[in-house]
Amino acid sequence: MLMVWIAAFRLRTLPLALASIGMGAFLAAADGFFSWPIFLWCALTTVSLQILSNLANDYGDTVNGADSEKRSGPSRTVQAGLISLTAMRKAIAIFIVLTLASGIYLLYLAFGLQWKAFLFFFGIGVVAILAAVAYTAGRKPYGYIGLGDLSVLVFFGFVAVLGSYYLFAGSVRLDLVLPAISIGLFSTGVLNVNNIRDIESDMAAGKFSIPVRIGRPRAVKYHWLILSSGLLAALVYVIYNYHAPQQFLFLLVIPLLIRNAKAVGHKTEAGDLDPFLRQLAFTSLLFVLLFGLGQLI
Repeated sequence: MLMVWIAAFRLRTLPLALASIGMGAFLAAADGFFSWPIFLWCALTTVSLQILSNLANDYGDTVNGADSEKRSGPSRTVQAGLISLTAMRKAIAIFIVLTLASGIYLLYLAFGLQWKAFLFFFGIGVVAILAAVAYTAGRKPYGYIGLGDLSVLVFFGFVAVLGSYYLFAGSVRLDLVLPAISIGLFSTGVLNVNNIRDIESDMAAGKFSIPVRIGRPRAVKYHWLILSSGLLAALVYVIYNYHAPQQFLFLLVIPLLIRNAKAVGHKTEAGDLDPFLRQLAFTSLLFVLLFGLGQLI
């Protein structure tokens, strides 16, 4: 049963979540702000939130019909009958509590009794939890009307990067929006691969993701646009803040991004496309590591 729950946690999505806060941590460290306790609790909160989102997605897509025997991607635990709806609801509740508890302690570490900042970020955390659950669960899941891409850009980009930077530094610079956009778009690219893979089953279930709305050919062009725009945002940031050649280390991921975009265009079978979800997630993590090291060394 333990392995079933681990499968429901979808551990392969965690590197992408960690990449987002990693970007904020690298940027803060490059500016002389860093704290291991804040980073570790930020990572724990992020992982808890991502697992919560995955569990809610497993539950919501089964209830709303996107996960069924007709689904082209990997089967989900609730849909497959491995975890009951009741057990999944309990697990969702547990991870809501874990995420809140971890987040509250994180904010205490960062702000102490500075209540204005504490309450502001607590509010953002509550919104993030609600967004994680409401993506596919509930009566009107926003993922079913094509708002998933915007949500990923906002929470994996702006909230994760700018928010984590603020936890370290106590302030934020306007130009940090560029690297936030960058990892936010790469994260959106991962969702786009997933939605292209599931386009037929989503269409049958009434889940109007971006690929369902615009069709596969345009979704492939959209994918190229997402990845190239993410790379361009990082490039503009480095040029604006240039001080050494190693800042361009992140450009080493270009061949991996091109490989991913070509695969999305050429591979039409879900089984062939599924590995490129993992490939883009780990490419995004590698991008953050190279980008961050380039700012530090």
